[in-house]
Amino acid sequence: MRHMASIRTNSSGTFQVRYRDPNGRQRARNFDRKTDATRFAAAVETDKVRGDWMDPRLGKVTFGEWAEEWLGQLSHLKPKTRLDYEVTLRRHVLPALADCPAGSIDKPAMKRFANDLAAAGSGVDVVRIAVQVARHVLAVAVDAGALKANTATALHLARPRKSEMLFLRPEEVQAIAEAIAPPYGTLIRFAAYTGLRAGEIGALTVKRIDFLRSRVEVAESVSDVAGRLIVGPTKTYANRHVPIPTLLKDELAAYLAERGNERERLVFTGPQGGPLRHGNFYRAKFKPAVRAAGLPDSLRFHDLRHTYAAFCIASTADPYAVMRRMGHSSITVTYDTYGHMFPERDAEITERLGDFFQQGVDFLWTRPDAAAGRDGQK
Repeated sequence: MRHMASIRTNSSGTFQVRYRDPNGRQRARNFDRKTDATRFAAAVETDKVRGDWMDPRLGKVTFGEWAEEWLGQLSHLKPKTRLDYEVTLRRHVLPALADCPAGSIDKPAMKRFANDLAAAGSGVDVVRIAVQVARHVLAVAVDAGALKANTATALHLARPRKSEMLFLRPEEVQAIAEAIAPPYGTLIRFAAYTGLRAGEIGALTVKRIDFLRSRVEVAESVSDVAGRLIVGPTKTYANRHVPIPTLLKDELAAYLAERGNERERLVFTGPQGGPLRHGNFYRAKFKPAVRAAGLPDSLRFHDLRHTYAAFCIASTADPYAVMRRMGHSSITVTYDTYGHMFPERDAEITERLGDFFQQGVDFLWTRPDAAAGRDGQK
């Protein structure tokens, strides 16, 4: 038997709505006005029928409590990603939302949160990441049945400006390689002619270079997590093989012959022989070499990867080949990043379509039955 919500008048003159939740538990809520009580009773019954009923106790759990539960669910993430999330949460999100009951954080509240961050001087990227973290936390509350919907979605935030990609000519790559302190010229050429990410280069060991097949296996990446270098999977959690030009292969062979070619040895190391810390290398070696080569100071190490993509496209590589070599998670990433660089082929495609059309017409008029038809014969 289904129990409907009922309204009774209290001795104090207020009105109490009594109802059973979907689990059969008796609940009650008081209102000063009967119209409010009637409206609530109808809403409760509607929510129960639709399966949208929310436990009011869970809605009172604070955002901070849900945040701690969310942090406990991040063990599957890479350490660097996990640390970045936690820093953003504690620095930008919790100061504003920690004590707020999750049920009170509606969409206007989330918009105010984003606007207040921007007004306090936070950049567009910081605001977007902070809202993303808040969305992750509220998703835990939604999954637990505390909220009907995640109010941190579709806020129409300002879009961050994409960093301008710089592409080098071969002679400019060589200029940096010659200007940089030895023995890092090989590293510069390796980055520009394989497209590996900085973390992938830092984690590369000798055993990953296949001189027989002229290729390198990209299987690990290193990241700096609060001063600790941690080796883990690549960005997309997938291994890939990247071919290397013969001249680069020969240079690597000579480079390793001088420095040691034990299989577990790192290919590129720091000045004292330990793991290469990219931040230190970038500041102390790469940027001075960029300036010495007379190139724009805005040039980043990551632009060597963009340069490799440009070299591939200039060599008539198709988008799928570029995707595989770059280690992108999907062809969409490749098009979003480099789609503007692929040559326009509309005229060529249209011409080929015309050729196919003409083949169909030629076939029609060269069939024996077609010829007979033109002569009036059956």
